[in-house]
This record gives sequence, C-alpha cells and structure tokens, in this order.
Amino acid sequence: MPLTVTGEPNAPIVGSMCRNITELRGLEPAATAEEIEAAARQYVRKVSGITRPTGDNVDVFESAVAEVTATTTRLLAGLAPRRQPPKTVPPLRRPEVRARMAAR
Repeated sequence: MPLTVTGEPNAPIVGSMCRNITELRGLEPAATAEEIEAAARQYVRKVSGITRPTGDNVDVFESAVAEVTATTTRLLAGLAPRRQPPKTVPPLRRPEVRARMAAR
C-alpha cells in the first residue's frame, strides 16, 4: 500500500518529490560518485531543512550524507537497467553549472 502524507490508506498524496533531486538511474555513462553524493546532499538538506550545517549539526549532517550516498550507490547497482534514459540531465553534467562551480 503506498504511503500518503496523512498516513491513512487511500488518502490523496500531496506534493511530489523534490524537483532538485535528479534521477540517476540509467545515465550514460553511469552516475558518478560525485553525482550520487550531490543528490544525497540535496536529499539531506531537504529532509533536515538545513542548507549549511553549523556547530553541533555538522557531524550528524555529514554522517547522514555519507549514509544516503552509500545506500544510493547500492540501490543504483542493484536495480535492473532502464529502457530509456532519464528525462533530465544531472546538474553536474551541465556546462553552465560546471562553469559556476569553477568560478567559486
């Protein structure tokens, strides 16, 4: 049975997946460790509500990113191949994003 926002069966699902997290399954070439870590970091930011952890939150935040990265890596390795590539290109594969990162 699918989970819903209210937790009740057959209740409408409100909202959708964070649009900033890119599909990584089926990329050619396969998703890199950097792309998987970036998606994990975005997920932890979204779930925690913390963009840049400080103080006491740094260790637990980075630990969560490492755990989500490892789990995502195992997930992608274990899934059957996709028949079609994802509809969007991950940000780290976009030239304009790479240029912004290099300028920092």
